[in-house]
Amino acid sequence: MEPHDYKVTKIDGEYATLTELSTGEELFIALFLLPDGTDLGTLLHYEDLCYEITGQEG
Repeated sequence: MEPHDYKVTKIDGEYATLTELSTGEELFIALFLLPDGTDLGTLLHYEDLCYEITGQEG
């Protein structure tokens, strides 16, 4: 599976919308699958079935 980079663009209840930085495609995912500290604007890297926080955008 290829690595992907995302930005958290929306949080609604227990779900987040991630937008892939390279394509703009959206992914809906349960917050419990994301690292602690994930919030709006969080930048995430996905690789090997794991999400990592790589930064935060204003």
